Amino acid sequence: MFKSTSAKISKLWQSYQRLREATAISKHFSTFLTPVVANAEELRSEVYKIRHNVYCEELGFEPLRPDQMETDEFDAFSQYCLIRHIGSDAYAGTVRLVTPREEGQLLPLEKYCLHSISHDEFTPNHFDRHEICEISRLAVPAHFRRRAMDRFAGAATGAINESTYSEAELRCFPFIAIGLYLSAASLALTQGIQHAFVMMEPRLARSMRFLGIKYIKIGPTIEYHGQRAPYYINAEILLRDLAPSFKYMLRDIQVQVNKQMKENT
Repeated sequence: MFKSTSAKISKLWQSYQRLREATAISKHFSTFLTPVVANAEELRSEVYKIRHNVYCEELGFEPLRPDQMETDEFDAFSQYCLIRHIGSDAYAGTVRLVTPREEGQLLPLEKYCLHSISHDEFTPNHFDRHEICEISRLAVPAHFRRRAMDRFAGAATGAINESTYSEAELRCFPFIAIGLYLSAASLALTQGIQHAFVMMEPRLARSMRFLGIKYIKIGPTIEYHGQRAPYYINAEILLRDLAPSFKYMLRDIQVQVNKQMKENT
């Protein structure tokens, strides 16, 4: 009897600790950072400037532009989120959601890497066009990657330095990067977009699994701005597997994203 009661108390205490951890992570994010839907021209300019800084100047993935704004053909049918640093009012990162709707509009993966998908059931044309998107152009400027774990080049596009990160160290996760991924997820969920694709480094996919974001690898790793592979995730997988700590964070980000989208409809 005593052992049974003790086990119940221990279980309740562990649940309480997990709840405290979950709410603490979300509060930590919202204290310092907030998502911004880039639905105005001046905000989109901020998006393109950050992308130029990271993809052209820092990483050299794209050529330098005279106007210092990195854009491409997919921006004509894309949506964006920024993360704003509350203390400085500066933008700490951006991510793009490519949402093709019309004939001839392709995901970047479809145009450049379709050959890398080896599972037919996960090709974009397997799904209704209005239910697909691609997450791309995640960028975090160097001056917002001050911690030692964030200084390596991969952190610019959301990767984690695995030598300083373990599953138990959730508080050490780069909050800007996860905030951007959850902001993109919020944009998609709000619009009923069910299926998302992304070309990413396998180590980033492994990092995402620590948080319960379980992308499915749908093809081999290829050379595409470094070693990258095609991945797929849908709304059901995300909401089912996301770690409780980050479900709270997603919920709070969704509230902000939904509010901003309603204000601009």
